[in-house]
Amino acid sequence: MFRRTFWFTAGAAAGVWATTKVNRKLKKLTPESLAAQAANKAIEAGHRLKDFALDVRDGMAERESELDDALGLNAPVDAELPAQRRFAGIENHVKNNPKYLENTTYSYNRNEDH
Repeated sequence: MFRRTFWFTAGAAAGVWATTKVNRKLKKLTPESLAAQAANKAIEAGHRLKDFALDVRDGMAERESELDDALGLNAPVDAELPAQRRFAGIENHVKNNPKYLENTTYSYNRNEDH
């Protein structure tokens, strides 16, 4: 008697467990659930890509500062040396003596037909 009751209860429990497991799997395979899973994966991939880009940017800035130090670009400028041409051309702060940009015939429009 006890043996039959035990096996009946064990079978019923196994049936309930299997039914629950199958229903959970079926709910995961519905179109709405698949769309939500795909959206979550896309968001996660976007976050990973953003983190990678930030790491690359930090590494680039660090390497650039190392190169600047190695080349002496961060060293103080000697007062006896003339100003750098690049800064003088871009700033063009002296109105009476236009420097390098206005005296050139080079066009900065790269879309222009030559």
